[in-house]
Amino acid sequence: VAQACGADALHPGYGFLSENVYLARLCEMAGITFIGPRAETIEQMGDKIAAREAMIAAGVPVVPGIERQLNSAADAESLCQQIGFPVILKAAAGKGMRLIRTLEEVRSAYEAARSEALASFGDATVYIEKYIEEPHHIEFQILGDQHGNIIHLYDRECSIQRRHQKVIEESPSSFLTDELRQRMGATAVAAAKAVGYVGAGTIEFLVDRQGNYYFLEMNTRLQVEHPVTEEVVGLDLVKEQIFIAAGRPLQYKQTDIVQRGHAIECRICAEDPENNFMPSPGVVCQLTEPNGLGVRIDGYIYEGYEIPVWYDPMISKLIVHAVKREYALERMHSALNECKITGVTTNIPYLNAILHRPDFVAGNYNTAFLEQNGEAIADYCRTNHPGEEQAQELEDLALIAAHVDYLALLERGGSSAMTSTSADPSNRWREFGKRKGVLGI
Repeated sequence: VAQACGADALHPGYGFLSENVYLARLCEMAGITFIGPRAETIEQMGDKIAAREAMIAAGVPVVPGIERQLNSAADAESLCQQIGFPVILKAAAGKGMRLIRTLEEVRSAYEAARSEALASFGDATVYIEKYIEEPHHIEFQILGDQHGNIIHLYDRECSIQRRHQKVIEESPSSFLTDELRQRMGATAVAAAKAVGYVGAGTIEFLVDRQGNYYFLEMNTRLQVEHPVTEEVVGLDLVKEQIFIAAGRPLQYKQTDIVQRGHAIECRICAEDPENNFMPSPGVVCQLTEPNGLGVRIDGYIYEGYEIPVWYDPMISKLIVHAVKREYALERMHSALNECKITGVTTNIPYLNAILHRPDFVAGNYNTAFLEQNGEAIADYCRTNHPGEEQAQELEDLALIAAHVDYLALLERGGSSAMTSTSADPSNRWREFGKRKGVLGI
């Protein structure tokens, strides 16, 4: 398609194509600029074992583990006993991760991880790392040009995760001290320089309770959550990607980059939290998106759009920015309440419930947050967001109330009253709503 339309360059987005080394090489062969890192960098950092080896050689701290692939289930059992439980079994190519707490779980986890990795990437290679209990998942955005200049754009807190998938991200992290943030930023730059990185990328770390941090992986692409960084540092990362791909040197030095205010992103997905987060495909009947100062929404759906069953259920990203975290939280509450999507089920009530948990409000959370707060979040959703049956009852009540009011108007011969508008302060609907408590239903 790029060749057919005469494109000079191709931006692969932030999905699977963005880390597809075959696509990057095809672009090189066709003389089309791939807006991303070099193909060899994608290949090296996409292989988790090779990435670990590169980071160890560069002096970057990594999670304790075995720097080689596993040969069999028996091999996995032996190495798990050497490292000590709990451990995490990972696929070298990416997808395929299993937490193992006992020796009895090793064999089945090994086979399952290999099978998932082979189905997803055609590569069944797996390896083992020590599992860090309840860490923070913190990543640093980096930019590198074709002239050897690399800077970081500070941190993002990505610890709100379900099944290892991020749900809410924010920047800056409430957990990091200024000193730790500076050290981790310098480490991220060193990691990127070790592989001669070009383009926008992310260095991901696990940080334990004591502030020890370990390299987790490098994402050789633009991240889904890049808007929170854009909001706090004031840069357009896609624009910077294009400038870098065009051969321009970075326009900024590290000292030019400053975090201003606080940004939060919620991933809005067409899925049903009350039904084990099953995808909710269907036609979007009505869509109302929030707007206003400090509110941004990146999405693609519209009224009448049919959400298919074949792709990731994320349909938009809601981002807010404010001068302080507490104000950003208030803004996100308002924005989520203004966001209305009908025709499909979404996780908006679930996101609202997370934001109301005391530990989240205090910024006191880690990757175990959703597991530890699952019941409380579900209770909040049931209490504050009526289910389909309750919603139908409320709708019926509103219709009955409207008909009763209509009959009362007819009895008074109030045909003129029927012509009053909602802008009229004496509007009977407003008064009726205030009396009966059904205003806004």
